[in-house]
Amino acid sequence: MKTLNVVNGPQNAAAIILGCMRMPALTVDAAEKMIHTAVELGVNFFDNATCYTAGEAESRFGDAFQQSGIKREDVIIQSKCGLCFERNEFDWTKENILSSVDDSLRRMKIDYLDVLLLHRPDLIFEPEQVAEAFDILEKNGKVKYFGVSNVPTLQMELLRKFVRQPLVFNQLQFSLEQSQLIDQALYLNNKTTDMGLDRDNGTLDYCRLHDITVQAWSPLQYGFFKGCFVDDPNFPELNQALQEIGDKYNVPKTAVAIAWILRHPAKMQAIAGTMNPDHLREICEASKVDLTHHEWYQLYLAAGKHLP
Repeated sequence: MKTLNVVNGPQNAAAIILGCMRMPALTVDAAEKMIHTAVELGVNFFDNATCYTAGEAESRFGDAFQQSGIKREDVIIQSKCGLCFERNEFDWTKENILSSVDDSLRRMKIDYLDVLLLHRPDLIFEPEQVAEAFDILEKNGKVKYFGVSNVPTLQMELLRKFVRQPLVFNQLQFSLEQSQLIDQALYLNNKTTDMGLDRDNGTLDYCRLHDITVQAWSPLQYGFFKGCFVDDPNFPELNQALQEIGDKYNVPKTAVAIAWILRHPAKMQAIAGTMNPDHLREICEASKVDLTHHEWYQLYLAAGKHLP
């Protein structure tokens, strides 16, 4: 497994993260098997969130992890807070951040989070309150590292003005099909295509400039949770290119799609949301692949992009 020494963050972190959003679909025994499979493959990083099935994903992970016998210090556990679907609001208040972390620790039966991310922007957040919450969590040993999820440049800049801790991660949607993070730079001042629209104010470049590691969610998906593009007949050219390169490296198409993300010089992580051990094994074969410059562009163009 390829690993990263994250600037200001965890060391020897797997380049592939296991996302636990779908873990409530598994029994505790099946979830334990999934966790063991991940660790055996070198996936030592687990992502969760308070809003995943109203906390059930954290609870299922906690029961399974406790049953697994894996040492706490051998894995990196991350959760996210701020999405309060039961109240139909996003909440970055000090009170909600602190109570959310306590709830996450209780549900997952652990004493600390390696990483806490603020999960999508609270439109009326007060950065002073976030700073107070981060200081308390760090002082009490409940959280080691902090970051954000789906947060654009100026809101990160505003947070960084007030919080003492580095923002270590930003979790963003990115895949061969959903590549808005990188598309716009090609089409500066180009009114002939919507790909010239600045949709995120240079979020990826901002993250690179400030040593914020991007975690790519839905790395095999198209649209907003519409489905997987691998083997989808709506993407014939992309699947043909994935197959050709997969044959060259003797890995599955899913591994090639993940390798495309890992090849980016931003040194991203990719979040695998599968709860199928065999599928995770296929995804992890991405670590065997170092795409050439030409192959990276071959896949980009096969996904329906074009160069101006």
